[in-house]
Amino acid sequence: MSLLRCSSAHFNISSNSIRTRRRSDLFRRRSQPLRAFCLKEFSQTKRVLNSSITNPGPLHLLPRRAAPAIIHHNGNAMKRSTSLFISLLAASLFTAAVAQQTIQLSIDDAVRLSFDKSKVLHASLMRSQAADAKAGEAATLMLPTVKLNGGYTRLSNIPAAQVSLPFLSAPITLSPSIVDNYSARLSVQQPVFTGFRIRRNADIADFTAQATQKEYDRDRRDLALGVKSAYWNLKKAIELQRVVDENVEQVKAHLKDVQSWQRQGLLTNNEVLKVQVQLSDVQLRQIDARNNVQLAAISLNNVIGLPLDTRIQPTTDLVHAHRVFEPLPDLIRMAQSRRPELHSMQLRVQAGDAAVSIAQAGWWPQVYLVGNYISARPNQRVFPAQDIFKETWDVGVSVSLDLWNWGATLRQTDQAKAQLEQVRDGLGQLQDAITLEVTRDYLNLRRGEERILVAEQGVKQAEEN
Repeated sequence: MSLLRCSSAHFNISSNSIRTRRRSDLFRRRSQPLRAFCLKEFSQTKRVLNSSITNPGPLHLLPRRAAPAIIHHNGNAMKRSTSLFISLLAASLFTAAVAQQTIQLSIDDAVRLSFDKSKVLHASLMRSQAADAKAGEAATLMLPTVKLNGGYTRLSNIPAAQVSLPFLSAPITLSPSIVDNYSARLSVQQPVFTGFRIRRNADIADFTAQATQKEYDRDRRDLALGVKSAYWNLKKAIELQRVVDENVEQVKAHLKDVQSWQRQGLLTNNEVLKVQVQLSDVQLRQIDARNNVQLAAISLNNVIGLPLDTRIQPTTDLVHAHRVFEPLPDLIRMAQSRRPELHSMQLRVQAGDAAVSIAQAGWWPQVYLVGNYISARPNQRVFPAQDIFKETWDVGVSVSLDLWNWGATLRQTDQAKAQLEQVRDGLGQLQDAITLEVTRDYLNLRRGEERILVAEQGVKQAEEN
């Protein structure tokens, strides 16, 4: 009897040792993915902080691919119909297979591919090109304009102007009746002084073009950041799914052991039910993990511009390296000097200042130098009129000044000044937003560092146990 009790006690001690080793292995296996997960979060937070300070460098575009389709034809009509049906079915299956194929994509390739396919980035590029063209158009207003006009007029037939003298037998024709009139005019006009209107209008167009280019740089940077964030979210979701799958397998193995011990009478049915409930819980987490992987893949496809059902296998592995950042005030100053959207707003402030000068141009005279070269048949300046082409020219100066317009120029100036103050307020708001963004990302980075240290300590404790 005492031998039986000793054997039972020895079995209980062995069972406890086995359980302790299983729990230690389980904790160690769970701690290692947790550490990897924290490393990924830390790297992603650091990347966001770097992006909030400066924009990424330019990348090349990735060429597109296309898959050929082949359709076979037979001579017989029935065979052609059957062959066509089979070909269409095969083509549809091939298209579905291509859509479902797994694409191995590195993070740099994902960014390059998004630059090629993003409609948002293409629209931003077109806005930049349109602003450049507008700036070129505004610069041409300072140059002389040359116009060529021509025309033909058919007049009604009227008697010619004649003078009769008593000592002449026939009247003298002063102006013959010419019903067909032809004219050609070459005009040149050069602005001399316009109250600085043309010069400041060209400045506005130039500032706007530069601001639009900065906004394109911002959109390019934001797209790269969005692709990288979606890429690492997919990578993180895949790793979490792998961890959950391992937990499910471990709980299943533990359930088999518990059921075996329950059949031997070592455990009660209640202990088995607890493990079964634990298995149900991790299986629910497994379903959520798989769904999160699909959602992350769809989000990445949407940002890149690929079909939403494209399967992407991330190939870039996370390499964590501790980096010492500058103090927070230095990072904020760095962001204030590098952010393209801040440069864009500063350029728009300069454009608003130029708009005030344009509004004040109404108080100044407008002076133009004008010249014309005329070839007409008949030429009105030639007397008497002759039904032949005659050439004449003229040069002059045109001056105009609004003496009274009921305060319209003053109201236009007030509008321009108010709009300038609005842009300046927007600049201040943007500076505050950048400061807040850099501060938030910096604190998230510090939190990520602390989480990595905690995860590393957990892994060490699991390895010691």
